[in-house]
Amino acid sequence: MGIFCKKGSSGFSSSSTAEQVTEGIDGTGLVAIVTGATSGIGIETARVLALRGVHVIMAVRNVASGNDIKESILKNHPSANIDVMELDLSSLASVRKFASDFIARGLPLHILINNAGIMATPFTLTKDNIELQFQTNHIGHFLLTNLLLETMKKTARESGREGRIVVVASDGHKFAYKEGIRFDKINDKSGYTGFGAYGQSKLANILHSNELAIRLKEEGVNITVNSLHPGSIATNIMRHSRFLTALNKVLGKVLGGFTKTLAQGAATTCYVALHPQLQGVTGEYFEDCNVSKPNTQARDAEMAKKLWDLSMDLSLTK
Repeated sequence: MGIFCKKGSSGFSSSSTAEQVTEGIDGTGLVAIVTGATSGIGIETARVLALRGVHVIMAVRNVASGNDIKESILKNHPSANIDVMELDLSSLASVRKFASDFIARGLPLHILINNAGIMATPFTLTKDNIELQFQTNHIGHFLLTNLLLETMKKTARESGREGRIVVVASDGHKFAYKEGIRFDKINDKSGYTGFGAYGQSKLANILHSNELAIRLKEEGVNITVNSLHPGSIATNIMRHSRFLTALNKVLGKVLGGFTKTLAQGAATTCYVALHPQLQGVTGEYFEDCNVSKPNTQARDAEMAKKLWDLSMDLSLTK
């Protein structure tokens, strides 16, 4: 990016790359799961974590594509430790199988990066009868996190190392429906808009992160939970919106760097996941590798608690 690159208190800015913000950090011995690691910033996140010595589990819907990306990373970094496992967040059965298979491997888990997402899709219900964006972006990750939480607690306790849960949200949460979360109309086609539903799912990401951070802190568990906005990046998450795809191309040409590169887009995720500056920091929202402030709805504690109850009902009773 060219015009918005003022460094914040972290020493990094919107122009910082994932490699730059993790330079000198040794992640050897750490195990991380990255969802959606076959496209966009998920690929770069997995690559840079592996570059820093982290054992990366690529949780992906398309295993063949995941293996191709794994081989590409290994070609440039032969010592990288990467595994590929199947995960379809739009299927609760798939989420349960992934968690069960991971736990059966007996691996520790230090870092969970809830990165995968879809954007502005036409109204669709999943096999679980949940609106597609809400399930893929939020409910699937909510269930995955819950199922892996005991493993993370055990890892933090036995290793003495802080666990980190990183939730890739978006400033798109500001474009959620007027009421924020449509608690009584999550799965209703009436009033549905692709962008409103996307904003709702991203708002849910932040609320989930905030509520989980509070619960773990009260429990005295050495695991932090933070959410983030990666920035505007022209990736295939925009494939359902011709308008956004075209707008990004135009603004990129006119403003000379309005959108981030993948290396810049993955920076905040990698920073929150690995950087020692964030030891003990939890319940925050980051943008450009610095603490930022989401909108009022995203800081609504009562909405967060209500969403938690709804998410439990939707994810654990199906």
